[in-house]
Amino acid sequence: MEAKLTIQERLKDLRVVDRGLSLEQLAEQTGLSKSALGKYESEDFKDISPFAVVTLAKFYGVSTDYLLGLTENKNPANAELQALHLRDDAVDAIRDGKYNKRLLSELLVHDKFQQLIVDAEVYVDRIADSRINDMNTMLEAVRQQVIQQYAAEDGDLHTRTLALAQIQTAEYFKQVLSDDLIGILSDIREAHKQDSTTADGESSAEAVSEYLQTAMSYEGSPQEKQARVYLAGLGIDYDAITKEQFVTLMDILAKSKKLQIRQASRRGKSSPHQSHSKGKKNRK
Repeated sequence: MEAKLTIQERLKDLRVVDRGLSLEQLAEQTGLSKSALGKYESEDFKDISPFAVVTLAKFYGVSTDYLLGLTENKNPANAELQALHLRDDAVDAIRDGKYNKRLLSELLVHDKFQQLIVDAEVYVDRIADSRINDMNTMLEAVRQQVIQQYAAEDGDLHTRTLALAQIQTAEYFKQVLSDDLIGILSDIREAHKQDSTTADGESSAEAVSEYLQTAMSYEGSPQEKQARVYLAGLGIDYDAITKEQFVTLMDILAKSKKLQIRQASRRGKSSPHQSHSKGKKNRK
């Protein structure tokens, strides 16, 4: 959820999502060439001229720092800090807090956030307490009247109903505020369902399962097979590591009291050709 957009992604989002323009249309409106604009948005993009940065920033109405990935704020700061009506310690917390600032931003702009704050204000400032207390007092008076008039036991159906109908302020608002917050977080969670940085249990499990099947069917040395199985459990592709990394890995695993692994050979992992040859010998 913390992944930041690249310069290419920012430029393409501004063009396609914010403005709905083709490269040809953007070229016509900015005076920049279509080929240059296409290059700026391509995966192999390496550099963009200062003139193009300023031109595109002005056209899209964003800061140059945003285009260059130096900030997540599209617009330059154009308001006095006191206009935010935040205390100094609140400003310090926002600036220096060790938490997910992207998530904080999404909470603040969610359409249900105002409801959460209003409900919190009602609870914190005890705005509804007197009404709730009045209702509880009335219910308790009726309950006592029923007990006296009908000689009812304190725990029978009617008196118990009148007792349970009385609201405990803290418990009531705990549920209200919980519902508000969970509703907001559920929406944000759903919006980030496909993010590359969001855990996806199903796809991860499938990848690990595939790695394990490949590792278990490997016909190379016992050391390499054991290393493959261990790495597969972590979702790491054994074939993606170098010989040097393999030796380091085996040296570390050899220190484990739970894993029965011999000290790795300094020759490291075998090459794909060697592994294939060993596999043939084992099959013979």
